[in-house]
Amino acid sequence: MATRRTTKPPKDPAPAVCSPCDGSGMVAATVRVGRKRRPVGQQDGLCLNCLGSGTAPDA
Repeated sequence: MATRRTTKPPKDPAPAVCSPCDGSGMVAATVRVGRKRRPVGQQDGLCLNCLGSGTAPDA
């Protein structure tokens, strides 16, 4: 009697990480003030490449 072999379906690969935000969904945005628009600090902003999801968009 022949043995019956079953194959497992391939696992889904992990989604690619967004490169600008390194998967966090947030990027640093420089805060500028005054007439000369001098930088005074940075704050977190939403990553516009992945829209905050942290995964790379499909090309």
